[in-house]
Amino acid sequence: MKSITVFTPTFNREKTLVRLYNSLCSQTSPDFKWIIIDDGSTDNTSAQVEKWIEENKIEIQYYYQKNKGKLAAQILALDYIDTELFTCIDSDDYLPDDGIRKILKFWKDNRKSNSAGIIGLDAYEDGSVAGEYLPNVEESTYSELVDYYKIKGDKKYIFDTAKYKKYLPYPYFENEIFHEVSWIFTLIDQDYKFLISNEIYCIIEYQQDGLSNGLYKRYKTSPKSFIEYRKMKMKYGINKKVVLKNSVHYVSSCLFAGKWNFFKDSPNKLYTLMAIPFGILLNVYINYKIKQSTQRIKQGKLK
Repeated sequence: MKSITVFTPTFNREKTLVRLYNSLCSQTSPDFKWIIIDDGSTDNTSAQVEKWIEENKIEIQYYYQKNKGKLAAQILALDYIDTELFTCIDSDDYLPDDGIRKILKFWKDNRKSNSAGIIGLDAYEDGSVAGEYLPNVEESTYSELVDYYKIKGDKKYIFDTAKYKKYLPYPYFENEIFHEVSWIFTLIDQDYKFLISNEIYCIIEYQQDGLSNGLYKRYKTSPKSFIEYRKMKMKYGINKKVVLKNSVHYVSSCLFAGKWNFFKDSPNKLYTLMAIPFGILLNVYINYKIKQSTQRIKQGKLK
């Protein structure tokens, strides 16, 4: 059995998927397998992957589902992930040649009984780190990194599979595509910490239609998912500021979901009451930003 699974959700990314495949074939350690979840692609992805499977350079498992979004792809992948570790590498990203080797060595040298996995660095092709370096600590919860250290930019998450699966299933809503997958981090934080590594494990490139763009649209089109995420942060926030911030977002998401009784499922009714006027304003602001973005896209198409 391999030690780590690289999981890739993909949708019409045959061109960038080739780069990821080539990077996996170039790994200095072969101790991994690649699971591809094709989220309803209509391009040549399927035929391309079948060709790679026939080449037999690396171990590949390929599964197809109708277009449901990244979380649905991850839920399906988790049914097949049986390695000690797993990590998600998006179809427009790729690994440095020694990425797998570095991950496995760091895990072997540093893991503890309370380690949920590793948080390392993403970088751009020019070598610059996405956002900023991680704090000089051996371990941390995800919430501490985001809410205490205020770390910016995408990072690479490698999970202990058995520990991760303890907190499943995800709250999932069939009519929402852009689920907030960070929901599970808050639960993991209650029992475990992540090892912190300032090694670069992934090279990233943002696509114009990727999930890294369009955050405001995600708030509006997937409000039930964000409600569940905000409820977690309201319940387990590391300080009052975090609880209030997420209460404001909770109210805004409730409005997008047409859920007018903000208090019914709220884990913190006092902060929800305080957040109502700010949540309404945030909802108006998000709608304004979406309208602005839509107008820019239309103007661009007209030119």
